[in-house]
Amino acid sequence: MSKNYINVYNNLINYSRNKDLYKSLNREDNFSDRLTFFLIHFAFFLKNFKTKENKDILQKIYDFNFRQLELSIREIGYGDQSINKKMKVYINLFHAIVSDIHFWDKLNKIEKSQKLSTFLEDFSEIDILVVYFDDFAQNLSKKNLNFFLKSVISP
Repeated sequence: MSKNYINVYNNLINYSRNKDLYKSLNREDNFSDRLTFFLIHFAFFLKNFKTKENKDILQKIYDFNFRQLELSIREIGYGDQSINKKMKVYINLFHAIVSDIHFWDKLNKIEKSQKLSTFLEDFSEIDILVVYFDDFAQNLSKKNLNFFLKSVISP
């Protein structure tokens, strides 16, 4: 069954690699920027598909994704102690993102910009990212969870 979860993970990675996301970055992108975009996409994903029926599968996807992130951090070369610290930071960041986008649909454009600016400080044109994530959320709502479990799509 984890084979299906890799599709979700790969889809989120593909979205996070979208070069258009980094156009307004005032410096060269790095692992942290890509990870932040991954976590934002993942937060929208969970928000969209969160139902009582999907609770167990979303928990498995959550666990799988964070296991994959831990493996990625290990590949970069961090030691065990550093990995635990990094994972704690990333999990806390993710939960802050989830909390901030919980009422995304009820926020106006300025409030959405402020929320994203919290996580994407070095981006000069946050408004473009607001439009992007509005579109992303809308596109997610047009698909069902099985769509992401069964295939890998390009952004």
